[in-house]
Amino acid sequence: MVFDISGILTYTIANNSVKDYLISLIIFIASIVVLRIFKYIILKKLKEIFARTITEYDDLLVKVIDAFGWTFYILISVYIAFHFIVIPDSLRTFLLYLIIVLGTYYAIKGVQTLIDYGTHKMIVKKQEEDSDEEGGTDTSVIDLLGRLLKIFLWIMAVILILSNLGYNVSTLVAGLGIGGLAIAIALQNILSDIFASFSIYFDKPFQEGDFITFADESGTVKRIGLKSTRIQTLHGEELIVSNKQLIESKVHNYKRMEMRRVVFNLGIGYGTPNEKLEKIPVIIKKIMDNIKMAKFDRVHFVKFGDFSLVFEIVYYVKTRNYDKHMDIRHVINLAINEQFTKEGIEIRRN
Repeated sequence: MVFDISGILTYTIANNSVKDYLISLIIFIASIVVLRIFKYIILKKLKEIFARTITEYDDLLVKVIDAFGWTFYILISVYIAFHFIVIPDSLRTFLLYLIIVLGTYYAIKGVQTLIDYGTHKMIVKKQEEDSDEEGGTDTSVIDLLGRLLKIFLWIMAVILILSNLGYNVSTLVAGLGIGGLAIAIALQNILSDIFASFSIYFDKPFQEGDFITFADESGTVKRIGLKSTRIQTLHGEELIVSNKQLIESKVHNYKRMEMRRVVFNLGIGYGTPNEKLEKIPVIIKKIMDNIKMAKFDRVHFVKFGDFSLVFEIVYYVKTRNYDKHMDIRHVINLAINEQFTKEGIEIRRN
């Protein structure tokens, strides 16, 4: 009995010959082999090469490509193989839609890797900037920004998938717009504070540990949150202020200043001789020159007051620390009183 191979190859099953099925199977296997070579050999080799480089971007690229799982590669191979046999259009369309959905899913995972990388770099940078500050680094704003980007990414992915599946997404987009507007109106105050926290983080008008004044309040910034900022006042209590209120106020940041300017008036008794009045700028300048943290600016006889001759004294204290600034003023005032007593210069109220 002669084995008729040609007869078997031409035998038809479901509108396809055995030969067509064999060709389709070979194409499927070949596609799997090619993709396996790419996945396990070429990609592995790239990982080894990129591991020896200094930059992190090539490693990140490999990680994004590696996010595509084997399920996606198998579906691609099946879809290619099915082009060599006759199958129902509904099955071919179903496979195409499945590839679109799965491909979009893995692509979003890859973009999420980029977002995670970006937020990680921002967190590390902030930790380095805050390394000299007391307390831990608050990264809540960065974390929230990363989550919002991911949520927006998935919403766009769903819209893209529905659009590719043939659905009219215009109504959906309009609905999302109206729904988002309604939510924004309902949460207007909360969203204002959250966006204000973004402004504080990126613009950096003040940071944790800075001494600030705003409106009629002053204190040290202890924590900048998503909705509010906590400030420890000079009286010791904790003041909680909304971020929106802070960025709308005129804020004085004393930590950014390098010197504090001191201006005060000194009353000298009527009847003091001119030669003693002329000594006053010299005495005060000498006192300032002997204090390392003080910088003399000027002394002038400015007016005849109701009860005394008024001198205006201006100098700088070379520190941003309020307590040290007050200590130096204390020393200067004591020195002025001591020298005026020695010179017989009477101090009176203005």
